[in-house]
Amino acid sequence: MPQFDNSPPLLRVRGVGQSYGDRVALQDASFDLWPGEVMAVVGESGSGKTTLLNAIAARSRPDAGQVEFLSCDGQLQDVYAMSEAQQRLLARTDWGFVHQNAADGLRMDVSAGANVGERLMGLGERHYGRLRSSAEEWLQRVEIDAARIDDTPRTFSGGMRQRLQIARNLVTRPRLVFMDEPTSGLDVSVQARLLDLLRQLTRQMQLAVVIVTHDLAVARLLAHRMMVMQQGRVVETGLTDQLLDDPQHPYTQLLVSSVLQP
Repeated sequence: MPQFDNSPPLLRVRGVGQSYGDRVALQDASFDLWPGEVMAVVGESGSGKTTLLNAIAARSRPDAGQVEFLSCDGQLQDVYAMSEAQQRLLARTDWGFVHQNAADGLRMDVSAGANVGERLMGLGERHYGRLRSSAEEWLQRVEIDAARIDDTPRTFSGGMRQRLQIARNLVTRPRLVFMDEPTSGLDVSVQARLLDLLRQLTRQMQLAVVIVTHDLAVARLLAHRMMVMQQGRVVETGLTDQLLDDPQHPYTQLLVSSVLQP
């Protein structure tokens, strides 16, 4: 578990809300996230967890609330006060976003190496040898044979595509990564391999992560803390093991007892 001192959090979320017409999709969500901490957001389909993820990752602007991110000089900056160009730079440097469907986070018709190197090129790297070397290193780190560097993601299995998407996000060494159901739709054995990889990388790189999942086993394996959502509201938060072993809110109790299905 990361050790917190009196320093500000890496991410501060206060009172975030989102409505679509008369439907309230998200209401008054607040939390802090520190460097190296993994937070799981759980709940059944329609609970608001993906709406929250998109709001705090600046992928959609919420109707209410504030999201602040700790800059490299130690100041909390309002993400929605940034220009679009500043948000785009943040998204390809200090942030990463791993999609549920890897095809949404990859360029499917260019090579695996180009997918990884593209984020480095966005930071100004133009040396072909360094780009290719970095791509090979990251393919190996996510357990993809470097001989596949010139193959396109279309030729990869689902698990390989997801690992490639992770390499594409982590090559710039971000401080914060958002993950939307990264193991969903994968075979059990492929899920296990991917979870082991994610656990290793988050610890090695001291990544802060917000991961949305309906799978409580994923939350237990990866997350230090857990936030439970129901009908757009946060109903319970706590240390993952403590919350799963001794849930207090009736909805969390139902989730843990598997009465509710995702």
